[in-house]
Amino acid sequence: MSEDRGTFRYDKRVREILQEQMMPDADELGAPPDGKSGEPTVEDIRFDIPPEELISYLRSYIVGQDRAIDVVATKICTHFHRMRLERENPDLPLIVGNVKANMLLIGPTGVGKTYLVRLIAHKLNVPFVKGDATKFSETGYVGGDVEDLVRELVHQVGENIKLAEYGIVYIDEIDKIASSASWWGPDVSRSGVQRNLLKLMEETEVDMKVPHDLASQMEAVIETQRTGHAVRKKVNTRNILFVMSGAFLDLHEIIARRLKRGGMGFTGEAMSSAEDVEYLLENLHSQDLMDYGFESEFVGRIPVVTSLDELTEEGLFEILKNPNSAVIQGKKRDFAAYGIELTFDDDALRHIAHNAHALGTGARGLVSVFEKLLLPFERSLASAGVDRLHVTGELCGDPDAAMNEIVGRYAFDNFAARFTKQTGIRLEFSPGARDTATAMAAERGITVSGLLRETLKDFEYGLKLVGRRKFTVTRNVLENPNGYLDRLVKKSYRGKKE
Repeated sequence: MSEDRGTFRYDKRVREILQEQMMPDADELGAPPDGKSGEPTVEDIRFDIPPEELISYLRSYIVGQDRAIDVVATKICTHFHRMRLERENPDLPLIVGNVKANMLLIGPTGVGKTYLVRLIAHKLNVPFVKGDATKFSETGYVGGDVEDLVRELVHQVGENIKLAEYGIVYIDEIDKIASSASWWGPDVSRSGVQRNLLKLMEETEVDMKVPHDLASQMEAVIETQRTGHAVRKKVNTRNILFVMSGAFLDLHEIIARRLKRGGMGFTGEAMSSAEDVEYLLENLHSQDLMDYGFESEFVGRIPVVTSLDELTEEGLFEILKNPNSAVIQGKKRDFAAYGIELTFDDDALRHIAHNAHALGTGARGLVSVFEKLLLPFERSLASAGVDRLHVTGELCGDPDAAMNEIVGRYAFDNFAARFTKQTGIRLEFSPGARDTATAMAAERGITVSGLLRETLKDFEYGLKLVGRRKFTVTRNVLENPNGYLDRLVKKSYRGKKE
């Protein structure tokens, strides 16, 4: 029964923290948008959201990257508004050779390319699937088939093909399938992947039945037996939006050579600073992508190209300061799961941003720094009974010392609280006792809580025996607990005898 009450108190504490930090409650995680229940449908898609509303939403989550946000949000909104127009006016003539607003996002790792598109898909309530271009190969070679991404869209929405046909397919590391000048090696497959993607980006039908997929074949057999005829399930890619991204590490050099040949006045000096790369990418031309190794037909099916800037140390700090920061909110939730409220001061956030910037992996570096810094606290604080952790710049500078101080402080308070609850005797620790217990625990390689339990295990009965209502643990008590308790009992016995 007591265990149930403890679980109730623990759950209540977790919910209090989630509410204080304005996080979704545990019961709300994974709930359908707008409180709707059941399987998602095409009617759930936000076909009518205007660009300015989507841009405002994105800027509440993403720091900087204003140019990319404007371009991507506007073109995706236009794409879905056109879909709404065509749904409401089925008699509109078909535009032959129409090119969708497929996109290419260029930028170094960790600047938020995937996050940007994922946020949009969430806001619009559309299916979203992500794949890495390096994992796909031309049909007939070892590797995945690019059509598998379209099939995955269908699987994500409970086999609702109509809904999947309005989804977004995101393909990362697209720069890795650019062909080089050589005819041998993986370039054969790279060109094949480009051609297969080209078909998907235009308009084609993807068969849900995969020859090498035993499960899909069994499903087709069962469906045939049930209905009496074979039904070929196909997905039309006409309205599926394809967004691709990559780092394109040497692309700026290709642009620089073209601009130099065009008489832009460049010297022979390399343009490699972040500002130089940003300027060059703003002057990107389709020919530059073809020189990089993409076929002209492939480039022609990606009319929207934009770049995201490399994150500076200040930019990383602003990400952490953003109240919607996924990094901060995720780490807070990790600790909230143990009933611990996690907060930060600005000095701590600047320390984390500085170390993350040194890693050179953009926002991904923030997660790495957080894990390295806070993992020991995540491991130990719950067992110590800690319910709050405020991360300061001083803690970041010496996390081991901070850990010992926090765990030690809570160990004394929790031990005293449990002792009082069990015996009715108020227990206190002198400053000297706290220092001594911490040193003794470190010397023996055990926790402070463990040391207190071991050292004071006989005092519960002994103090009751002598009739104490209050007792202060001093250095002398910890250094010789048995001797101290023996003298205390004898003294009390003599006093009663007299």
